[in-house]
Parts: sequence; C-alpha cells; structure tokens
Amino acid sequence: LKKPFKATTTCRFCKNQESSISLLVNSASGFHPLKRMTMVFDNYIIGGTFLVSLFGYVLLFILRHDSYREKKIEKVLIYLQSYCLFQDGRRVRVIERDLTEPDRIVGEILQPGGYLKLAELGLEDCVEEIDAQRVLGYAVFKDGRNTKLSYTQEKFHADVAGRSFHNGRFIWRMREKAATLPKEQLGGVQYKTKDGQELRAYAPLTIVCNGCFSNLHFSLCNPKVDMPSCFMGLVLENCKLSFPNHGHVILADPSPILFYPISSTEVHCLVYVPGKKVPVAPQVPPELCEAFIAAVDKGNIRTMPNRSMPADPHQIPGALLMGNAFNMRHPLTGGGMTVALSDIAVLRDLLRPLHDLHDADSLAKYCESFYTLRKPVASTINTLAGSELQEACFDYLSLGGDISTGPVALLSGLNPCPLSLVLHFFAVGSYGIGRLLLPFPSLGRMLIGARLISSASGIIFPIIKAGGVRQMFFLATVPAVYRTPPVD
Repeated sequence: LKKPFKATTTCRFCKNQESSISLLVNSASGFHPLKRMTMVFDNYIIGGTFLVSLFGYVLLFILRHDSYREKKIEKVLIYLQSYCLFQDGRRVRVIERDLTEPDRIVGEILQPGGYLKLAELGLEDCVEEIDAQRVLGYAVFKDGRNTKLSYTQEKFHADVAGRSFHNGRFIWRMREKAATLPKEQLGGVQYKTKDGQELRAYAPLTIVCNGCFSNLHFSLCNPKVDMPSCFMGLVLENCKLSFPNHGHVILADPSPILFYPISSTEVHCLVYVPGKKVPVAPQVPPELCEAFIAAVDKGNIRTMPNRSMPADPHQIPGALLMGNAFNMRHPLTGGGMTVALSDIAVLRDLLRPLHDLHDADSLAKYCESFYTLRKPVASTINTLAGSELQEACFDYLSLGGDISTGPVALLSGLNPCPLSLVLHFFAVGSYGIGRLLLPFPSLGRMLIGARLISSASGIIFPIIKAGGVRQMFFLATVPAVYRTPPVD
C-alpha cells in the first residue's frame, strides 16, 4: 500500500487487548488486464428448482418402491500463507499480537480435503507430534437412532483422512515451521510493539486475516454482518465415542450438538445455540451423557458468536481479505480450515507467474481472480440443514450407498461441486416431502411439505445468490478465471 494501512483491532472478548494479524508480501510484474466481467442472471432459477424437486420426488418414489419390494483458523492461515509465499521467493513479514499458545474452541477439525491441501503445500508434518486424531467420517444420532457416514477414500491414499486436534498445538507447529525460514527485514501496516512503540511497514500486498472481529472487514468488504446465534464449547475428559475416529453429530431439539476427539484422552463438544434456547443433556447419547454432565459441572464453558458474513469484497488495490475476516464458515460444519487451506493454494498458484507486485492495477485483477476461483470450495462447505430438514436429512443419509456418499464428499472437501450440492439439497427436501405425502397425502401434510421446500430454499438460494450463478455453475465462462502471465 502506498499509505500506512492501520491493522489494529480490538477484540470484544479480551479487555484492553488488541488483536492484530497482518501479512505483508513483497514481490514482483503486472499482467495484461482484461476489460470487464459480464454479469448474468443472479436471481433464483425457478424452473431449475422445479425440475430438481421433481427429480428428487421421482427418486424417492423409486427408492420407496424398491424398499417395499426388498424391505482460529486465522493464526493457522497466517503462518501457512507466509510459509508458502516464502517458498515461492517472496519476502514476507508476519505481524501478530500474542505469541503464547492459544486456547480456543475453533479451528480444531481438518477435513480430508483440507489435509490434501496441507500435503500439497508440503506441510503435512504439522499435524504430527501433537496427538492429532484421525477422523474417518461422522456418526449422526437422532431420537435414539444412528447412522455412520464414512469418507469415501477409494481414489486417495490410505493416509488421506480428516484430522482433529488442539488448535493451539497446531498453531505452535506452524510457528516452528515459519521460524525455520531465513529472516529478512522488509521495509502497509501500522502497529505497536510490546513496549508501545508505533511502527509502520509497507508492501505492495497486504493480506488481512485477523479473524471474524476484524474492523478492517468493513473497509474491505460490504458490511453485511449478522449474528443469528452462538455456540458453546466444553472439553470431555476420558470419554469414549460410540464410533472411534468419527465425529458425532446429535440432531437434538432445538439445535445440533457436535462431538469430536482432539487428543487421545479428550473429546470436544460444540453446542449450537439459536437465540436463547439451550439443548438439554437428556438428548445426548447415554455413552456420552455422563462425561457431558461432568464437563458442564466443571464450569469451563466457552462461547463464541456465529457470524453470517457474505463474501462481497471491495476491490481495493494492495489489500486482500482471507479467512474468517472475509467469510466465516458455520462452526458445526468443521470446514473453516479446509477452506482456508484451499484459499492459500489458490492464491499461491495465482501469484506464481507474477514477479513484481508493485503494479497495483495488475495485482487487483489477480485478486479478483482469487475471489472468483475460491467460490466452488467455499460455497459447498458452508451448509447446515435447519430444524425442519433434520428428519429428512437423517433418513436420506441413512439410505447409504451412493446417496449418502455424495453429501459426505461435499462436507469433506473431496468433491467441491456446487451443482452436486444443489441436487442433493433438493433431493433431501423432496425425499422428506415424499415421506409425508405417501401413501395418502392430506392438507396438513402438504402444508408441512411446503414448509420443507421453503426451508430448503431459504438455505440454498442465499448461498447461490452470494456466490453468483455464473461463478458457481459456469466457472469456465468467467473471464477472471483466465489470467495470462505478464510480459516482462
């Protein structure tokens, strides 16, 4: 940036403490700019929705017929990004407020797709020696029933699985990795040292990734931030899960509960709290209930707001938003770090042909390409079914086979296909409607079915609208995807 870029933000959860993380990248060359990106219909595709719903209904009828016949991410991101950019010959400065090992309730799950990106970046050893646990899938519980959903790994190496761990230990490994890089002074952001000295640093590219409470989000992105709910976290000690090496999702009333191992002796529990309604212990499976109550009695319960922030950036030359400072995942999907790693790989590959980042116009075009290319992964790992769809979702996933592997592949980051997301989403809704209407439809059942479709539309259409129809389904037609390396 040509002028100092103030990157200090106050965290509402830490009194009299300032949280500041920025990444400055110095490097080198512009490119041949394209003119403009044409915009096409970004509205709801009513006809397509009807056809998808009809397809799901027919699928349901066939399935029923056959059954009758047979019966913190943020600190993680900053170190990963700095390491990868340095490996490509960039000069990088990392600015962070606190170097102590953090103790957080977020950034503890890495989906298989995220682990693949970690290996692609040459950083898979960062999940070693921290007592990280392999995650092979999820077990879903509802009203005393359960179904196990394992990740599909036929096309991948046996070591490709999810990982869950203490966020602080993973960040410490990132710091150790970054500390091995040669140190060089680079000399934007304005920041204060521990003794209060105010310093300024300059670079042609500033990557802002200081979390969902970043005050720079409102300067670099349209300020549409909503906090519809929060989630609470507590650690269960010496607790055995019903299905080892699997996350456990309890579809409780009024909101889901997530259990996952973070070490060989600890299980983390995240409780999603919509409004002021709090889930009750009797809905937790018996094998987890005792440890759950013990953790509640211990009193070490931490809370974190769930923020809804559409990814709608301002194109400001020299500045780039990443991570939760840009677009926050829903905590219960466990996809935040997977999307962050995908973003890092996309940005690294985009910037590789550029030898000089001082051409602000050229750099802005490449940043535009980054915001476009990240959408397939970012949009498919940010979906959580509402309470109206939970019953239909559970029954749909319980069908097993190819029907359940599709949604699991989306959640794991192994198949970031927006079209697959939409098809499965409306298939779930149509399956739920079919169960209501067959064998004898009634007015009451039709009203419930209409509410199901309304609930499904209220979840999937905003995702399509925010991502853009063209960017999500016809990415190859977007000019920003194609960037020709500049001529030196």
